Amino acid sequence: MFKKILIANRGEIACRVIRACREMRIGTVAVYSDADRDALHVRMADEAYHVGPPPSAESYLRGEKIIEAAKLSGAEAIHPGYGFLSENAGFVRLVGESGLTFIGPPAEAMEKMGGKMSARRIAIDAGVPVVPGTTEPLEDIDEARRVAAEVGYPIMLKASAGGGGKGMRLVTNEAELLSALDAARSEARSSFGDDAVYIEKAVVRPRHIEIQVFSDTHGNHVHLGERECSIQRRHQKVIEECPSPINSAELREKMGACAVMVAKAVDYVGAGTVEFLVSDLDRSFYFLEMNTRLQVEHPVTELVTGIDLVREQIGVAAGYPLSFSQDDVRLVGHSIECRIYAEDAESNFLPSPGRVMRLRIPQGPGIRDDGGVYEGAVVSIYYDPMISKFAAYGRDRGEAIDRMRRALAEYEIAGIHTTLPFFREVMEDEEFVAGRLDTGFISAWKERRKQLEASQEDSDLAIIAAAMAAGKKEADGSVVTASATPSKWAKVGRAQRLAQ
Repeated sequence: MFKKILIANRGEIACRVIRACREMRIGTVAVYSDADRDALHVRMADEAYHVGPPPSAESYLRGEKIIEAAKLSGAEAIHPGYGFLSENAGFVRLVGESGLTFIGPPAEAMEKMGGKMSARRIAIDAGVPVVPGTTEPLEDIDEARRVAAEVGYPIMLKASAGGGGKGMRLVTNEAELLSALDAARSEARSSFGDDAVYIEKAVVRPRHIEIQVFSDTHGNHVHLGERECSIQRRHQKVIEECPSPINSAELREKMGACAVMVAKAVDYVGAGTVEFLVSDLDRSFYFLEMNTRLQVEHPVTELVTGIDLVREQIGVAAGYPLSFSQDDVRLVGHSIECRIYAEDAESNFLPSPGRVMRLRIPQGPGIRDDGGVYEGAVVSIYYDPMISKFAAYGRDRGEAIDRMRRALAEYEIAGIHTTLPFFREVMEDEEFVAGRLDTGFISAWKERRKQLEASQEDSDLAIIAAAMAAGKKEADGSVVTASATPSKWAKVGRAQRLAQ
């Protein structure tokens, strides 16, 4: 087993890996930029090395600086976390050439699954269903029109090298196609340096469901069930669950078997996630892509299976077989995770960087907080504004929701806007509680919210009118309602009349 590991990341995932290493009695090395000099992961690690100025391109994405820090520290392996260099095949090769171990899949598997079109071809060859569309980049608008007509609108334009919703556009008719194609290519070029775009049929009322897979160097390939990831903003997940509310053992086994087939097809090693779109109408499912790394939402799988995925990653990278078999995997209970971001949900989830002036983290049965900040810490403008992966576990989905609702009410973060108010409302939402989810959930939720607010305002005005009709006039001509404590609407109305 390794004696020392460098974590090539920051924030909550770096803290998560450090905790796993401590349990395994492995020394930890952090890296940090100028902006992260006082970050929590730096404080937690046994050692820390500076790798550059705040922009990630000059620090956390500098592979040679990361390897230099690993060698200086005497680390034997590098854990990439997620994001940054975690899916960079060139970095994986550089790590190997430097005599270090990369805690993740081999570069070849990463390259095969890194391009969405090549991944589609591999899935097709493995006999896994894929969404109808192209397997090669679109040449021009004429080809895009022809393919779109063949698969039928609505369609999705997707960047081949994409991720996180970048370079993705929904097109509902031919009139939108040209501008959407130009926009998708432009965004893909600026985000990934590759403007290759392809077409997929847009699935009606899709659920985004992913299967956690794990492979070792001894020929073992297993899956650990599904995660429901349909609640997204800007094509990025904000709430995840394990298992999915659709909770069909038969569907789970079918999708799990397909996910394992994909892993086997590329001789995968380590933790990975095979993502699917599932039609909420008929439960048909289609391969979407494979993420060749640990996922943000891994805690919900850990809570339900009892398997420490980070510990398994480290063991597999050190050459050990998986500590469990497919028959050992049992999904017990239910877990829900809320990604707490420094964002203002009332302003379309705009980032809200700044200093955390107050932080009170809930405790109690079934509550887990994988946080990356402390009271007084600064949420930087330079990086993803995630504060915490906050999870609740219960014996069933109802209990998990109850615990999450209670814990969110206790969670306090002051000094910045966060997504806490949004999550508190969602946990009370009838559609969410009923498990009626798809990738359009947030848009539909916003519409329901508007209608509810309008209905409440009409109700308040009706009550005010009734109270005024039953009231009496004072000398100034204003109306005093019969209520001893008039509503805020009545108070505002009276103040406006007196001002006139």
